[in-house]
Amino acid sequence: MSNIENRLIELGSPLPELAKPVAAYVPAVTSGNLVFTSGQLPFIEGKLPETGKVGASVSPEAAKTYAKQAVLNALAAVKSEIGDLDRITRIVKLVGFVASVPEFSGQPGVINGASEFLGEVFAEVGAHARSAVGVPVLPLDSPVELELIVEFK
Repeated sequence: MSNIENRLIELGSPLPELAKPVAAYVPAVTSGNLVFTSGQLPFIEGKLPETGKVGASVSPEAAKTYAKQAVLNALAAVKSEIGDLDRITRIVKLVGFVASVPEFSGQPGVINGASEFLGEVFAEVGAHARSAVGVPVLPLDSPVELELIVEFK
């Protein structure tokens, strides 16, 4: 097992199985020394833990934990491409989407669930560029969706 996967276990968040796509796409693709993930939902054992909009039926605190789960799923997609998470040399960019009501403006705090977790796992390698975007709806009525761009050796 890789050092990164051991670190995930130490943090109480082992790497999940690769989430199955919900439409016509692949979980990740490699181009050169970069892996681009497809949008990852916060599936836990194939199911969304909650659906709805942040600021209405979903609390910002819950959505922050879902962002962490979605980034774990993104790391599983990266592993499916490169075989070993220890090959990651940089988390380049995280793009986070938050399904939220129009008056909710805390999208950055929600996506911090993923960003802070990447910092805990990867230290300085986990420092990344980021976007946190509010949207009216996401696939399957998920509260969050994330994409990662990762550099590897």
